[in-house]
Amino acid sequence: MAAHPERSRLSLSRAALRVLQALGALWTLPNTLVGLLGGLAGMTAGARPYWSGRDLAIVFRHYPWGPGGAITLGNVILHTGPTLDVPCRTYAHQAGWCSEPVIGLHDHERAHVYQYLVLGPLYLPVYLACGGVSARNPFERAADIYSLTGKGWWPTTLSGR
Repeated sequence: MAAHPERSRLSLSRAALRVLQALGALWTLPNTLVGLLGGLAGMTAGARPYWSGRDLAIVFRHYPWGPGGAITLGNVILHTGPTLDVPCRTYAHQAGWCSEPVIGLHDHERAHVYQYLVLGPLYLPVYLACGGVSARNPFERAADIYSLTGKGWWPTTLSGR
C-alpha cells in the first residue's frame, strides 16, 4: 500500500529541516562553544543546564551574572531566571515606539537560535554592526515579531529603524 502523498511530503520536509538544523548547528558551533563555556562558568555559581528540544538549545537557568533576562549564544541560552516561560516587553515597546502586547521570552530567544543557525560565526559581528542590544537592531525586532506572531524570525531589513 502506497503512503499518502501529503504524509510523504511532510516527512521529507521534516527530514530536510532536521538536516538543515544539523548543518546550522555545525556552522554556529564556535558561538555555541562560547555559550557552553559561559554556562559552565555559571554552574560554579548555581546555573543549571537542561536541553530544550523546542528551542534547539541548551538552556542554563539561574545564570548568576547579567542584568536579568537572557542571552543566546549559538545553541545555548543563558537565562537569569528559573524558566524562559515568562512574559516580557518588546524592544520597540520598551523604547516607547509603540504599544505592543507582552511576548514570551522563550519565543524571542528561540528566534535568535534560528538566526544563529543561518549566520553561524558571522552572527555576532553582524548583530553588533546592526546596533547590538537595542530596539533599532533588526535582529531584535525580528525576534519580537516572531514572539508576537510565530512568524518572521529573520530580519526583513538589516538597515535598522
